[in-house]
Amino acid sequence: MSTTHQQSAGAPRPAGEGRTDLPPNHVDPEVLEHEQTRWTPLRIVIWVGIALLGAIAWAMIAFARGESINAIWFVFAAVCSYFIAYRFYSKFIERKLTRPDDRRATPAEYNANGKDFMPTDRRVLYGHHFAAIAGAGPLVGPVLAAQMGYLPGTIWIIVGVILAGAVQDYLVLFFSMRRGGRSLGQMAREELGVVGGYAAIIATLAIMIIIVAILALVVVNALGESPWGVFSVGMTIPIALFMGVYLRYLRPGKVMEVSITGFVLLMAAIVAGGWVAGTDLGAQLFTLDRVTLAWCVIVYGFIAAVLPVWLLLSPRDYLSTFMKVGTIVLLAAAIVVVRPEITVPAVSEFAGRSDGPVFSGSLFPFLFVTIACGALSGFHALIASGTTPKMIEKERQTRFIGYGGMLMESFVAIMALVAAVSIDRGIYFAMNSSPAATMGTVEGAAAFVNSLGLSGVHVTPELLQGTADAVGEETIISRTGGAPTLALGLSHIMHQWLGGASMMSFWYHFAIMFEALFILTAVDAGTRVARFMLTDTLGNFIPKFRDADWRAGAWLTTAIMVAGWGSILILGVTDPLGGINTFFPLFGIANQLLAAIALALCLAIAANLHRFKYLWIILLPLAFDVLVTVTGSWQKIFSSDPKVGYWANHFAFKDALAQGQASFGTAKNVEAMEAVVRNTFVQGTLSILFVVLTIIVVIMAVVEAVKALRGHERRTHEDPYVESRFYAPSGLGATPSEKALVKQWDALPIEQRTPTGGGHH
Repeated sequence: MSTTHQQSAGAPRPAGEGRTDLPPNHVDPEVLEHEQTRWTPLRIVIWVGIALLGAIAWAMIAFARGESINAIWFVFAAVCSYFIAYRFYSKFIERKLTRPDDRRATPAEYNANGKDFMPTDRRVLYGHHFAAIAGAGPLVGPVLAAQMGYLPGTIWIIVGVILAGAVQDYLVLFFSMRRGGRSLGQMAREELGVVGGYAAIIATLAIMIIIVAILALVVVNALGESPWGVFSVGMTIPIALFMGVYLRYLRPGKVMEVSITGFVLLMAAIVAGGWVAGTDLGAQLFTLDRVTLAWCVIVYGFIAAVLPVWLLLSPRDYLSTFMKVGTIVLLAAAIVVVRPEITVPAVSEFAGRSDGPVFSGSLFPFLFVTIACGALSGFHALIASGTTPKMIEKERQTRFIGYGGMLMESFVAIMALVAAVSIDRGIYFAMNSSPAATMGTVEGAAAFVNSLGLSGVHVTPELLQGTADAVGEETIISRTGGAPTLALGLSHIMHQWLGGASMMSFWYHFAIMFEALFILTAVDAGTRVARFMLTDTLGNFIPKFRDADWRAGAWLTTAIMVAGWGSILILGVTDPLGGINTFFPLFGIANQLLAAIALALCLAIAANLHRFKYLWIILLPLAFDVLVTVTGSWQKIFSSDPKVGYWANHFAFKDALAQGQASFGTAKNVEAMEAVVRNTFVQGTLSILFVVLTIIVVIMAVVEAVKALRGHERRTHEDPYVESRFYAPSGLGATPSEKALVKQWDALPIEQRTPTGGGHH
């Protein structure tokens, strides 16, 4: 091994070196391993029970072919699979690929500046990371994919997250942390050379703009004309500001105290939202159209991205995590108690066709790009190389936050899928088909759904209007974007457990608020990450941008990225055919192409670390993702079917306009036709750009891996080794030896156990 490689790993210094006045900075790895993995009779019984319950649940989902299946089996199959994957597979990856060292300081410690770099309690950071990654994807994708039945989506969500999504999140987080929290594009520039690096930078910046725009579009669609949701979500901002000041200045370190306070205030905001929306003044002030909401989200995204991370972003994400995790756990508990029967077929009529009313395309590859977040999401790689690696306290925490955080998001996706398939199929298609198909009326929606010829499905205008009245909405027709469908499914299940039919309206709006809060946290974190990406890129040409304390640069780069995704958001909001139906396929493919870039980068880094024997951990999801995304991109670019191909659709509508037609296909006027031409041109062009850049990155990563396999030594880009000067446990709960060491550190004055940064020392 070369000298440079030895230095990269950083020869461990004795724990006491320069630290005679402090307790140890780590628990002995062998002691910790013994405590975490030793087998006792009780543990053996528990794990055998988990495995058996999971096997029974999977058998019921996969092989039962009666008229219905109980939703409880989805909960058991998911939870048991997650427990097994986290305990065994993620631990295997930690031992063989990442090999964390708690003696080594993280960027949050040696670069602490109170703005972007700041050691954050692992529980708070788990909440922030989960809130940031769990945006629209786990809510929207599974709901849209439900048109193909419950089985394909369930398999991909659970198996995909274990072998692909959680692996990507964990590895990117760890490798970025070792490199000073650098962005995905900048890491690619350093690891893959000029061609692969700049291809990755351009791709990540462009894809990031699309992703944040779609996240924001789902928020706008969920809150449009909903004063209850607008008020409740808006109140989370001052609550988060209060929590940030409370935890930093008033009661430092009192995480549980501020958590309870924030939760009580959040519940009060939800209840108050219902009261405010019921008043004439409240309804007038907080009933906002989608264009106004879009501008509000744009302004919020800019402000949230430039404020110090401790003031708004971290406490707001932590606050929203209570809401997110709490709601999903509550829904899972309700499913166990109510045990709703699902009558949707395991594999539906649309699985073998490409003309689905919710989204067009065959099961392969489009199911795998429609369900992105929840199984595998490139957006997560941007968060894992953006805000989170700059805030992590100790290296061993990366498994809990990276792999564990993604498992929780996958559970959100499973719950979204269950909620979508638990409601009446006719109502499902009426809610998720475009306004052009349903005419936006209950009569038009009923006629459209009944024309699909689905077995056992017949809806009436009275049923559709009655459903809207039950949840306190004027209409549920063409409420696309996934959020309203999930809200209806949640209210349908929850009211059977708590409150009865009179509570359906409360549960529906509770879910809408939950989802908007869910997604908005990804918008603010995504904007901050986009700023990091752009500053890293510009820093290659203007070194001043690499100065984390240069606020003018932060404001400028934030404004540029907000302008980028904001313009796409306005385009989607004003799209007469429904922006989410138009843009979500591009979001899905772009997101999965970004995952391919992230996994390819991880492959190159792992190969240069000489982890050749375990490269299959990365190669397996990378190969499948490349197959899916390249196939999907090929069909979207070259398919002659206008329902599938962007360019086929583009030229069909363009020709119709040239012939002077006033309507064509689903577009009922010239304005709608022009929107289709404009949007398909944008989508088609971006699809070509994204897939070409991704293929370049993957090829360059494979070249790097082959070079490393042949003995080529590449200079490491890990930050130099710095001895850590504090300690924190690695998981959600602490082991006995971790508790004992924490007790020693807690006995010190707070200034002695708080990193002050100051660069490498």
